[in-house]
Amino acid sequence: MRLPLRALAYAVAVADTGSISGAARRLRLSQPSLSEAIAACEAEFGFPLFVRHPARGVSPTPAGARVLAEARALLAHAEDFSHAARAMGHDPIGEISVGCFISVAPRFIPSLLAGFRGDFPRVRVAVEEGDHDAVLDGLVEGRTELALAYDYALRDGLRAEPLAHLPPHAVLPVTHRLARRASVKLAELVEEPFLLLDLPQSRDYFLGLFRTAGLEPRIGFRSRSIEMVRGMVAAEHGWSILNIVPRSPYTVDGRRIVALPLEPALPAVTIMLLSMAARPRRPAVEAFAGFVRHAFARGGMFDPQQPERVGMLRRSSDSQALSD
Repeated sequence: MRLPLRALAYAVAVADTGSISGAARRLRLSQPSLSEAIAACEAEFGFPLFVRHPARGVSPTPAGARVLAEARALLAHAEDFSHAARAMGHDPIGEISVGCFISVAPRFIPSLLAGFRGDFPRVRVAVEEGDHDAVLDGLVEGRTELALAYDYALRDGLRAEPLAHLPPHAVLPVTHRLARRASVKLAELVEEPFLLLDLPQSRDYFLGLFRTAGLEPRIGFRSRSIEMVRGMVAAEHGWSILNIVPRSPYTVDGRRIVALPLEPALPAVTIMLLSMAARPRRPAVEAFAGFVRHAFARGGMFDPQQPERVGMLRRSSDSQALSD
């Protein structure tokens, strides 16, 4: 429809007051302006909205009465929309979109969403998972407003806040000859099949760890799924390196693995909270950003010294937690 909502509002005011002069007084407009708006509506619809009664005002035609009823509903919806949109700019309500690196999401996103929902029940969080480049594309293209990803090849224009440093761990089957050690060296494992988490950027990081140590891995398997890599390790197809260490030592099929620190210390990755620096954050977005910061801070749900919790629910765990 080419008519502005304002023209419909003028027509409804004429119907409510019963005359163009009465509507003009209520709206503080000139009668010619109102008459022009009514004429535009009638030209758009192809039939008269009102019957003119000389000296007695106007009354809706049968077709006009139906259109005016629909117009009132449309105007009420538009008003509700306007109020909701303005509230989104002042209060933490509405929907926000968050991107997350695909291997990071299963470890952190479920607990973050559950805890955030308890504190901000009027905010809905939509999550878009992807590899590192896809997560950055989502921010740049405006599909997402915040993202959780690693500090790989960050682009210009991003606001990047470090959340936690995640050192690499050797992941071994529980039956491995070194599984009871407190830590292991790459050189002690390099001759065994290496199971590579084969995601862009992640692949380069893992292979770079071997180059840093002057070693060459024997790649026995590649997968884009962190759970597939963990499952293959548990089934004794080889070993792997991962920075994301789940709280449970069990894989999806029920087998057990162990994660051991690598010695000497190798470069860690940093999980980052990302957004576009030039775009202001809505209150709901800033509320989620603040919740994420607290979750990764000392005393937060991902503090290794604290039992992981969601809202007020506290659970003890004897499994290994991430380093902050």
